[in-house]
Amino acid sequence: MSVTTTVDTSTLRTLQRVILPDAVQTDVIPLYVDAGAATGVQLPTREDGDSSKTFAQAAAAQEQSKASSSQPADAGDVLGRRSTQVAQGKSLSFGTYFNAFPASYWRRWTELRTVYLSVKTEGEGMIVVYKSNARGVIQRVDANVVSGRQESVFELTLNPFGDGGWYWFDLGASRGDLELVEANWLGDITPRTGDAGGKATVQITTMNKVSYCIDNIRVLGENIDVFDSVKELLIVDQGTDKVQDHPDFEEVVAPLAGKFRIINQGNLGGSGGFARGMYESVNNGSDYVLLLDDDVVVEPESILRLITFADYCKNPTIVGGHMFDMYDRTVLHAFGEVVNPWRTFYDRPHDDMSLGHDLGRSNLRNTHWLHRRVDVDYNGWWMCLIPTEVINKIGLSLPLFLKWDDAEYGLRAKEAGIATVSFPGAGLWHVSWTDKDDSVGWQAYFHERNRLITALIHSPFEKGGSVMRESLFLDVKHALSMQYYTEEGRLMALEDLLSGPEHLHESLSERLPVIRGKAKNYIDAQLKSDIDAYPAPKSKKPPFKGRRNFSPPSYGKLLPWTAKTVGRQAFVPVDEQAQQNPQIQLSYQENRWWTVSRFDSLLVTNAEGTGVFWYKRDPKELRSKLAKAASLHAKLFKDWAKLRAQYRNAAQDVASYEAWKNTFDKHTESELTR
Repeated sequence: MSVTTTVDTSTLRTLQRVILPDAVQTDVIPLYVDAGAATGVQLPTREDGDSSKTFAQAAAAQEQSKASSSQPADAGDVLGRRSTQVAQGKSLSFGTYFNAFPASYWRRWTELRTVYLSVKTEGEGMIVVYKSNARGVIQRVDANVVSGRQESVFELTLNPFGDGGWYWFDLGASRGDLELVEANWLGDITPRTGDAGGKATVQITTMNKVSYCIDNIRVLGENIDVFDSVKELLIVDQGTDKVQDHPDFEEVVAPLAGKFRIINQGNLGGSGGFARGMYESVNNGSDYVLLLDDDVVVEPESILRLITFADYCKNPTIVGGHMFDMYDRTVLHAFGEVVNPWRTFYDRPHDDMSLGHDLGRSNLRNTHWLHRRVDVDYNGWWMCLIPTEVINKIGLSLPLFLKWDDAEYGLRAKEAGIATVSFPGAGLWHVSWTDKDDSVGWQAYFHERNRLITALIHSPFEKGGSVMRESLFLDVKHALSMQYYTEEGRLMALEDLLSGPEHLHESLSERLPVIRGKAKNYIDAQLKSDIDAYPAPKSKKPPFKGRRNFSPPSYGKLLPWTAKTVGRQAFVPVDEQAQQNPQIQLSYQENRWWTVSRFDSLLVTNAEGTGVFWYKRDPKELRSKLAKAASLHAKLFKDWAKLRAQYRNAAQDVASYEAWKNTFDKHTESELTR
């Protein structure tokens, strides 16, 4: 590995371009450039004795040391999308999320074994190339002194990156300022898809989130070079507030002339919208479909990176992007996700991974676990590229309306020998899960039913592992929390699950109105934006000696504690005063079932902070809900093997092109092209 002048970079293929954010996006600068030195606490290189503790301590010391010594890059030095300036005596690192080269992913999933780094500069200074290993140990690779306007090319091997690691480079200005004109990571092999590369249908499913769609169409139109790899941008509009009716619509779609289409269809949920994108991508001859959520802000270069990486993968591979927090934009929600097979539940690929990691406080170079390659079961459909070869092989999404459609598809692909890669350097911004709670209300139906369907089809365990036990526990939890409307939806989900897979396509359009229609029967489903619309909290004396929050029961005491609480809630009369006035008001953070279940009546703020629910204990409702939950779970346990066979046998037909075509024919309203 060395600086080379013998390679003609015009004969190489661009794998990844170094990019900078718009000048107004100062809050995301740390995702693109990082100021400060690339040295820190050296991690241990041997693992013997008390090595795990030593490694953890060294890693923590490294992160703390680097975080405290790093400095934010100056957004004013950014000259354009590809160019920036380093002031005299300063240094700038591109060892960041969007600009480091994820060497281990290219090493694992493609035939690439050598990558070339081309850096064009003007001025005097130095380029230093670094790499990391899977443990986050940083190693200096090469350097070059630059003067005037020149191109430096580094030939770098991918051989040592079996388990993880990145390449990146730093710039240091010596006499005068140093300008980065542009930099690119280049490869010398032909893509699996051929010289021209693949073309993708970029598809957004939307439901009454017009402003987000218009903004994303505008951003894509302003980065039209990305569309060299895009066959069309397709909006599947399932709302009543239509994207095409926005006053800026004609203006923002103008740059995409000939590559833009809207399909208006009835509300078939996320899976119905994304399945439409899959269906249309097969019909229009695309090599891929890129599924995007509507309420996102896209980094447009990510589209090009996903398509490029997928082109080079050894075999057809699902390639997804990462999700950053819309409202805290340097926070990475998750670096990769798997499904815990025993629980059939979302999980992290490894224990030292941190959810909600802030790259503004501890950037890539400072965070040891980000250097380990992460292998995943699925990628969220906020941003996921699926080859049409895969769709032709395993079908479209299951008609699950929403929840679990992306995870189920990833598991189905995995069982068919198709890998999913969550690819670093490709991402977008989305409202994080911490700012909403979709486990309560009408969405609880889909969480319950679709998790159990996924377990029936994919669980390797005879009775689905712990999924039935956890399901019954959640029923008890919601009932004890006085969330009777939520529990009604969960019980409906069990009834529909037990009826077999034949209901799935019909339920796309029919089930949601029924679930929402039941909300009027439950006071706990009535959200009011003004807390003064409720009676003021009042009681003869503060219950539980005025305590507002409680510790959860320990695991060993959970069953007797729950039994005692169920007994109290089911048979002890409700306090008369609590019938008329809530006893307490809790914030969303305090809304935990072991706290809520101790009261007879209380006000609780929702996750978004937009309103307040009034929960009231109803012993009769509790007894009815828990008796039905026990009965349905007993039947599920008894019929598990039969249901598993039914759902597994039906899955291929239910997800087939023909089944979805029949559904789309019934629910398509109109189509618009520009």
